[in-house]
Amino acid sequence: MRIQGALQVDRELPIRVTLAMGMPANDRMDALIEKATELGVHAIQPLVCEHSVLRLDGERAAKKVAHWQAVAISACEQSGRAVVPDVLSVQTLQSWLRTSLEAPALLGARRGVLSLRRAVSLRQWLSAEKPGEAAASHASSSGRDFVFLSGPEGGLSAAEEQAALDAGWTAITLGARVLRADTAPLAALSVMGSVFEGHQAPGFGM
Repeated sequence: MRIQGALQVDRELPIRVTLAMGMPANDRMDALIEKATELGVHAIQPLVCEHSVLRLDGERAAKKVAHWQAVAISACEQSGRAVVPDVLSVQTLQSWLRTSLEAPALLGARRGVLSLRRAVSLRQWLSAEKPGEAAASHASSSGRDFVFLSGPEGGLSAAEEQAALDAGWTAITLGARVLRADTAPLAALSVMGSVFEGHQAPGFGM
């Protein structure tokens, strides 16, 4: 038996979604990264926030990021993805907010922050986009990138949320229920995939 060639299989979302989130404690971050990878996330930005229980820096943070990247690789193998999402270096939320506006990978991205105050629904926020056009462009052009920011256990502090809003982020709500720190990013990613991926054959894990 000889290998004749490679099959080109594209299982990526037609948009690029970066999840920026206050890291949940214990093993919940592992599960969050695994499930976000299965759902098609493009990149994950772990953050230390005012209410964070899990606080990492230095060598300990670097080891955790390497571990989480391995979790993402394993999740890609399980879900059939050929593109591994980047797990970025741990940052404080304040530092990341200052630099994210100028980060080349996030230039032109639409930015939404999970909020418990008066906010627009996630679907309303996405409604300005046209799913057919998104599918055609495959997320490589300006306007196909999204960043969703959510807090750790206890959520973002009022000052942190206001800092994001002052920097031009849009306050987003996922509904009347208060979701856990490891649930909210996955819920947002699921909605985004549903809106933009269109009607395709479902995939089932083994």
